[in-house]
Parts: sequence; C-alpha cells; structure tokens
Amino acid sequence: MIIKYILITISIISMALSSEIVKIPEASGIDYCKDSNTLVVANDEGWFYQITTSGKIINKQKIKKYDLEGVVCNKKNFMFAVENKGILKVNRKTYKRKLIKIDTTYKGKDMKLFDKDSGIEGIAKNDDYYYLAKQSKKKKKSFIVIIKIDKNRADIIDIIKHKIPDTAGLTYYKNHLYMVSDKKNKIIKYDIKKRKIVKEVKLKDMAQEGIAFDKEGLLYIADDNGKVIKIKSVF
Repeated sequence: MIIKYILITISIISMALSSEIVKIPEASGIDYCKDSNTLVVANDEGWFYQITTSGKIINKQKIKKYDLEGVVCNKKNFMFAVENKGILKVNRKTYKRKLIKIDTTYKGKDMKLFDKDSGIEGIAKNDDYYYLAKQSKKKKKSFIVIIKIDKNRADIIDIIKHKIPDTAGLTYYKNHLYMVSDKKNKIIKYDIKKRKIVKEVKLKDMAQEGIAFDKEGLLYIADDNGKVIKIKSVF
C-alpha cells in the first residue's frame, strides 16, 4: 500500500509546546524578516506590526482603507495580500506604498480571485514567484495561484488546486509550502514539485490566519482572535 502522506495529530496537551508571545488585534498574517530577525504581523483593519521573535512590539503603522490578510517580508519592501484588491507593496523604511493589480485571467479563464464573499487570504514567496491563497469554504473554489510581478502588474502563471478548504495563511520554508486551514484547524505541508500533501498537523481550536518560520525553525501562528502563538517543535 502506498502512503500518500503522513498524518500527524497533535493533541491540545502536546500544544503545551506553544505559547502566546503578544496580543495583536485581528492578526491576519505573519512573516519572518531574515535580515533583522524580526516578525511582521498584518491586521484586518489596515495595521501592521513589527515585533521581535519574543513578542515585543517595536513598531506599528496604519495603512488606511486596506484589509491586510497576509504578508511577505522582502529586503526593501513588505508585500501585503489585500483581500479584495491585490498586493500592496510598502517600503520598509519610508512606508511609501503602491497597489499592484493582478490580472485574474489564466489561459483565457477568469479565476475569480476576488469573489464577493471570498478573496486572497495568504501570500508566500519562492524565488521570483509569489503564491496567493484564494480562500473558500468549498474545496473546489479554494486554490493557490502562482504569480509573477513585473513592475506594478502581476500575472498568473500557474494554479495549484490543492482541495484544502478555507486556506487562510501561507509561507514557503525549506522547499515546501505550508498552509493553515481555518476550517480544519490544521497546518498542511505541501510538496510543490510533486503537487501533493506530505504532512498534516492538527491544531487546537483557534482562528489561525497566518504562518511563518524563523531561522531556527520555530513556528509562529497569527491568530485572528488577537494574538501570535509561538510553537517550539511541530515539523
């Protein structure tokens, strides 16, 4: 019998390995900044926070009129997933911002990234490509688009149909995509090359909407209930 992937279930007791490091209202996305050894956390109401890996808030900024749902920390810019608009590029020093619009067509078909009731909820980066998670309660409507940005425009170059409902957060770490499913309360490890799930981790009930790893492999979860969780050992 061929085992397609390994399922690991973590009980609430084993989650004693985790701890709340900071309270942040409506934390909807998170990423690790390698150059500064800090984290950036996005908020549904347009705020973003820069914090240490121990949870100390060192800066916070308000970006008006944007529902920030995920974030990638690049050397010069933060790249925020904005639920119903696209990607917002924010300079890390000046906070000057620019909205990057996405051509939602792929092979002549509109992928409907920005439906009335659902939009993009997570963002990750691998090399020059960005991955955007389209969130939906239905498996068939939940997928990831791979995009390439050229100046202030983005085009879809591929689709990952993973059939995972309610994908609310993404990150790229050691050649794999990691997703959080808000509906399933799971972390999913996904092999991009093989296009399959290789591991699932069950979490205790929370409103997970963002995921990131630091340089030591420690895991951080942005919880929409208003906090950031640090997990010592899961993968």
